[in-house]
Amino acid sequence: MMSHIKTEEELDLFNKSINDFWNKFRNTTLNEHCSQMVGLRDTYKDSIEALTERLSTKIKEEDRMIETFLEFRNTIHIQNKLIQEKQDNLLKLVDGIQDKEREMEKLTERIQDLKESLDKKKEIISAANKANKERLKMLQKSYDLYKDQLGLEIRKIYGEKLQFIFRCIDPKAPEKPFTFILRINEEGDYEVSDSAPHLECLAEFQEKVRKTNNFSAFLANVRKAFIALVCNECVNTV
Repeated sequence: MMSHIKTEEELDLFNKSINDFWNKFRNTTLNEHCSQMVGLRDTYKDSIEALTERLSTKIKEEDRMIETFLEFRNTIHIQNKLIQEKQDNLLKLVDGIQDKEREMEKLTERIQDLKESLDKKKEIISAANKANKERLKMLQKSYDLYKDQLGLEIRKIYGEKLQFIFRCIDPKAPEKPFTFILRINEEGDYEVSDSAPHLECLAEFQEKVRKTNNFSAFLANVRKAFIALVCNECVNTV
């Protein structure tokens, strides 16, 4: 009986010892595990904070890069717009220069045409002056020839014209003037006008002297026409 009781007590002590050991082991293990978990948590937390800081820095850098990129793109857009405006202005300037060059070419051609026309006119004027000199010589000879015999007088009047005055036409009035006006036009032809008294045949005489250039015969024909006119007046009076 005593032996049996002793065995139970020993078992109780043994169980208690085991329980104490287990409790101590469990507490020790749990404390170490908790310490490890806390260490891991702190490490994880530090890592997260470091990673967050790095990510934040990276995001800020990317934001700055994006902002810089947008500013750069905007600057490029403005520069492209300015370049396009300058190109448009340059094209307008080139078109204006080309128009001026075409106008200058036309003006040069016009000047050349005018120069050629002026040269031709100079040649014509020179030839006309030469012909006029010859005609003036002929007029002078005719004047000298008929001055005394036919009572002819020549006066220079306005507009580079000559007035021819015949006298000794009317026997009743020898000093009575019979006149016409002569000029040489731009083409170098004779123009006869304003006969007094009026001669119907004056235009015919003008065309004839233009063709023959025989001015002495022209003067003789005009004088004869005046004499015939006086004779007809005398006949009509009688």
